[in-house]
Amino acid sequence: MAQKKKETAVVVSQINLAPGIYDLKIKCSIAQDAQCGQFVAVYPKDKSTLLPRPISICEVDKEEGTLRLVYRVAGKGTAEFSGLKAGDSVEVLGILGNGFPVDKAKPGMTAVLLGGGIGVPPILQLSKELNCDRKIVVGYRDAQCFLKEDFEKNGDTYIATEDGSVGTKGNVMDAIRENGLVPDVIYACGPMPMLRAIKKYAEEKGIPAYISLEERMACGIGACLGCVCRTTKVDHHSHVNNARICTDGPVFEAREVDI
Repeated sequence: MAQKKKETAVVVSQINLAPGIYDLKIKCSIAQDAQCGQFVAVYPKDKSTLLPRPISICEVDKEEGTLRLVYRVAGKGTAEFSGLKAGDSVEVLGILGNGFPVDKAKPGMTAVLLGGGIGVPPILQLSKELNCDRKIVVGYRDAQCFLKEDFEKNGDTYIATEDGSVGTKGNVMDAIRENGLVPDVIYACGPMPMLRAIKKYAEEKGIPAYISLEERMACGIGACLGCVCRTTKVDHHSHVNNARICTDGPVFEAREVDI
């Protein structure tokens, strides 16, 4: 794995995609090491916020040396980021975490990619890297379906909305059933209730599933143990069934984690 480092990134652009959702493109050398499903830690300039904010990588352009970060304003730190504009600088630490194992989806297989809420953005880079038939299922609260057009360029795209304003009324599992999708392998990122449902579905059907766990993180480098999840494997050092989402994950095989 590439050595993580802290550097000053330059803002290339930022646009507001939907209420509270921002699309930030930054130029940085660490883009060369980025893989789908990984994340970076972004530092606010306001020192009272202290800790960096982990933001998933939405898209990578290694030729340009840029990362696309699509995030939701959730507090003081991300509110500060939403004010960044082209030419501004921002401190980032990366590349962090273990991403999606794209080699598990072979040519001839059907991969179903599932994203929900702010777990939608990491699915985009994954959809570009897979070398197989891709069915993309993304879930939103309402008709503010950010990144929809981007997904449609990279695979058959199905939408689920909680209010039924676009696509299937309900969640991503409802959309799988309604559209008769039959996965050979599943990749997913989203809120915990969604991931629990996917884990249960995958186990019942005997389908391998790789899920990215969303979790509040403090340090992002495994030191603080603030983002621990239970696993089915025992850690040989601590002899407990724990894993750190920021360093052991955020992507796990669904069978390995107790959620």
